[in-house]
Amino acid sequence: MTHPFFTPTSPRVFAHRGLVAAGDEHAPNTFAAFAAAHAEGVEYIESDCHLTADGEVVLFHDDTLASITGDPRRVDQVTAHEMERQLADRGGLVTLEQAFDAFPRMRFNIDVKANDAAGPAGRIIGRYAERALVTSFSDARRLTALRAAAPARPATSAGRATIIRLLLAAAIRAETWASRLLAEIDALQIPERQGPVRVLTRRLIDYAHTAGTEVHVWTVNDTDRMRLLIGRGVDGIVTDRSDAALRTLG
Repeated sequence: MTHPFFTPTSPRVFAHRGLVAAGDEHAPNTFAAFAAAHAEGVEYIESDCHLTADGEVVLFHDDTLASITGDPRRVDQVTAHEMERQLADRGGLVTLEQAFDAFPRMRFNIDVKANDAAGPAGRIIGRYAERALVTSFSDARRLTALRAAAPARPATSAGRATIIRLLLAAAIRAETWASRLLAEIDALQIPERQGPVRVLTRRLIDYAHTAGTEVHVWTVNDTDRMRLLIGRGVDGIVTDRSDAALRTLG
C-alpha cells in the first residue's frame, strides 16, 4: 500500500531546502525559504536536520554555522536561541516541529545529518508521519534509530548501504534480491551519477517500480534535464529551482 506521504501529484517536485531565487537575501533551510516555496505552490520540501546543544531538532544542512553566519561552531555546540539570533536576518530559524506546524499542507523530506538527531527527530516526525519521508546516508544507525523512536511510521528512503546493494543487484540482474532490499523502502533518492558510476539506470527504475518504490533524482536544476528524467520514468525531481520545475513539469 502506498504511504500517505505520496499524494496523487505527479511528477513530484521537491524544493531543495526551500526556495532561494536570484536576488533573495534569505538563506536556504529557513522560514523565508520555505515560505517562498509554499508561495510558488510547492507541495514537497527537502530539508536536513541537526540537534542543537539544548536538544532542539533544527532544519540546517551543514555541521557548522560557518557558511551561513560565519560562526565556526558546530550546530551541536550552540543553542536554538543562538541560532535563532544569528539567522534572524537570513530568513529565520525553523525547528523540525515548527516546520510541520507552520506549513500544515506541506510534506517534508527530512535528511537526518547527525546521529544524535535521529531519536529526537523520530519522536517529532512520528506525530506527522503521514507528511514525512525520512532519509539518511546511514541506514543502519540513523534511520534505524529514527524509526524505533517514531510512534507512527513515516515513509522511508534508502540509505547509502542499501543503494550500493541495489546497484549491484541491478548490475547482475538479481531482481529477487532487489525486491527483498526494496521491501521496506518507499523511495530511492539518488543522483544520476556518482563520479564515474552511473547510479540511475533503466533497470534500477524498473526494479523499483516493480517493488512499488518511487525514484527521485537530485539535485536537478536544468529544465531540459528535468523533462528528460521524467520521460525516462523518474517519479520526482529534487531541485533548487522548484519554481522553474513547477512551470516545466506542471
